[in-house]
Amino acid sequence: MTTRGVLFVHSAPRALCPHIEWAVAGVLGGRVSLDWIAQPAAPGTLRAEFSWQGEPDTASQLASALRGWHLLRFEVTADPYATAEGERYSSTPDLGIFHAVTGVHGDILIPEDRLRAALTRAQRGETQLEAEIARLLGKPWDDELEPFRYAGEGAPVRWLHQVV
Repeated sequence: MTTRGVLFVHSAPRALCPHIEWAVAGVLGGRVSLDWIAQPAAPGTLRAEFSWQGEPDTASQLASALRGWHLLRFEVTADPYATAEGERYSSTPDLGIFHAVTGVHGDILIPEDRLRAALTRAQRGETQLEAEIARLLGKPWDDELEPFRYAGEGAPVRWLHQVV
């Protein structure tokens, strides 16, 4: 069984780019060459996108291989397949890594136990329920990554059209 997904390197220092390619190649088991372009949201850094296909645990392996690298912002997605939901990993230098299970339409699916724990923390007065839910949905990561998600000048852009 295989799945596919996308690695989005939102910003990386130039010196880190070959190491990212080596780490990705190590996970995928073959040579990888990313098309690096300037990241206008963080001058002096580069961005790249890479579509991959592999075993169902490939997204988690990619995220593990890249996590903790200083000044690296990235996301890894994996599409759902016949026997499993999809996934999304987001990582920033300040927040660390976020993982979410995603449904067929890209919605984040939050397990019951995580919702119950958030509700319990809010009921105890340890936090606000709204803040807990925002964190479960990855909002702090989305807020930090959003400026980096926009394609820079010259970036390849894929337009999807739906015929109704």
